[in-house]
Amino acid sequence: MMIALCDGLLLPVMVWLAVCLRYGEWRVPGPLDLLGYAILPLIALPLFLRTGLYRAVTRYLADRAVLLIIGTVSLVMLAYAGLALLIGQWDIPRSAFLITWLLVVFYMLASRFAVRLLLRRYAGGQSRRAVLIYGAGSAGRQLAIALNLGMEYKPVGFLDDDFTLHGLDICGLTVFRPEDLGQLIRKKQVGQVLLAMPSVSRNRRIELVNWLEPYHVEVKVVPGIADLVSGQLDVSDIRTVDVDELLGREAVPPDEQLLVANIDGKVVMVTGAGGSIGAELCRQIARFGPLRLVLYEQSEFALYTIEQELQRLAVANELALEIVPVLGSVQNGLRVGAIMQRYGVQTVYHAAAYKHVPLVEFNITEGVFNNTFGTLATAQAALHQGVETFVLISTDKAVRPTNVMGASKRMAELVLQALADAREGGTRFCMVRFGNVLGSSGSVVPLFKRQLDAGGPLTVTHPEITRYFMTIPEAAQLVIQAGAMAESGEVFVLDMGQPVKIADLARRMIHLSGYSIKDEHNPFGEIELRYTGLRPGEKLYEELLIGENVLGTSHPRIMKAREEFYSKAEMDVVIARLAEACASNHFDCIMTLLHQCVADFKPDATIKDHLHYEES
Repeated sequence: MMIALCDGLLLPVMVWLAVCLRYGEWRVPGPLDLLGYAILPLIALPLFLRTGLYRAVTRYLADRAVLLIIGTVSLVMLAYAGLALLIGQWDIPRSAFLITWLLVVFYMLASRFAVRLLLRRYAGGQSRRAVLIYGAGSAGRQLAIALNLGMEYKPVGFLDDDFTLHGLDICGLTVFRPEDLGQLIRKKQVGQVLLAMPSVSRNRRIELVNWLEPYHVEVKVVPGIADLVSGQLDVSDIRTVDVDELLGREAVPPDEQLLVANIDGKVVMVTGAGGSIGAELCRQIARFGPLRLVLYEQSEFALYTIEQELQRLAVANELALEIVPVLGSVQNGLRVGAIMQRYGVQTVYHAAAYKHVPLVEFNITEGVFNNTFGTLATAQAALHQGVETFVLISTDKAVRPTNVMGASKRMAELVLQALADAREGGTRFCMVRFGNVLGSSGSVVPLFKRQLDAGGPLTVTHPEITRYFMTIPEAAQLVIQAGAMAESGEVFVLDMGQPVKIADLARRMIHLSGYSIKDEHNPFGEIELRYTGLRPGEKLYEELLIGENVLGTSHPRIMKAREEFYSKAEMDVVIARLAEACASNHFDCIMTLLHQCVADFKPDATIKDHLHYEES
């Protein structure tokens, strides 16, 4: 409304100025001339309205608006000149119409773009965060335009590796050398660097993240061009640094033949389908052409969540996939076996387990029942129903464990090794052992993110605590590939790369979120890193191999361990005694049996189960 009012008042002035310019002197218009000048807004405003000129939001005025303004003003001036010549009583020379056209076009463009400049520059006031864009290519330019339209971020320049661009002005921003970052942070109060290089390799992106960490600026990443809708980048597309970029390792491309070997055209069951690993296995499996996918889960909410997600995935990708959600516990072997028979299951990925170390320490019998006896019940059901392949998802905590969770998982491995050694059926059993997965429900990364959002502190149990890490998608793909290599009884070990100190991971997250660490060396830092002491059953270092006897496989990230195990007859005796001890909550007997069977099991001296006091 204000713009239309300004146009209505200033358009007659444009005509008067054009007449004065034509005659080379300031002329006082007569009453009839004033009427002629006043006619222009009556012609122009309806046409401006009709062509949509007033519907364009000034702040987001596009370049096509230039053509719209020129075209509309030309129509207005043709109509106005025709009317003036028809009446013939106004003192307006014909050449003044051209001058008027030039003045009106200049006024319309200058006024709109001047307002746009002011709105963009001062939108959000002082609250707009100064950001640098790393990458002055197509994605970087789109990002700069998107940020200028918003009220949250203020781009102050580009960084780029291409020396031919240094010093150039792109989208109104100067392209700087990467070496200038420290100076720019101080001079322009930069709090965030946006990586707008979607086509570079992940290795290069990891290098950039590592290079940026010491500057203590928040680092975010622009997604790949293929993910941007219609080539237009939106600020909401910018994401935080992924956990795999925090991890700093390159994933090995999967072997497609191994991925589909146990899945394509088969009926697949995933136990623990609602957990972090189980759910990712389901997502991966759904893409490799299974005939039917059976989701077995004891948590109703987790089962509902993954089923709904997979149904959406199937619709979006036009997958001819039958999804069967089943509620049940893996300890109920009769139900597991009946489900396998009902749906003709051919491949089982057994991910159901209790994995939280301190919780299992206080709930020993439930941990053993679920992890050891649940695996035994499911494996026996698979054997009786003629399942082709059974893959157990194991853990590095099963190697020289210091907690009941790890010992119960090693017992699960021993159960499968005994069944495989007996060769009583056609089922191929194998185990896949790996360390922590970044981003899972029990991982430190989500915990650290929540603590960062709350302003800290970030809690680490010990300065030297070290873990192997892998991303959930990579772990799931390697599990599927390892299962395809199984003959029977193998323990596959995933190459987790170099172990990572949890404290170092916490520091990286603090720095890449734009904060400084508060400690004795920097008492004025923003986020404290606090050490809380080792939890029950927790050890400083994790291992993946019990012995040194390890073989390579056809996959560079999958190894095969050769470890000692018990015969089926020996395991039957142990399992019978362990079942009796668990049923009666005889914790000393449970721990003794775990000591006897699990190599180098070194638990805490005291038993912490909630019911242990009943034995004293």
